[in-house]
Amino acid sequence: MKNINISDFKFKFTGYGHYKVIYTSPTTGKSWEVTTTDMPLIDATKNTEYPKKKDLEHLKWICKNL
Repeated sequence: MKNINISDFKFKFTGYGHYKVIYTSPTTGKSWEVTTTDMPLIDATKNTEYPKKKDLEHLKWICKNL
């Protein structure tokens, strides 16, 4: 199992307070996408130099389950 990394995600600004997030599994290549308004999570992942693993795991969960 490969560690999760910020490079596994793509972010697209879709409007004020909205981001489309695409997670691509590094092992299977399968992708999931979600549009989120969770700006604190976006700030903790996309807008930080060193995102925490727990924040990346939470964003991955959102992409795969919502």
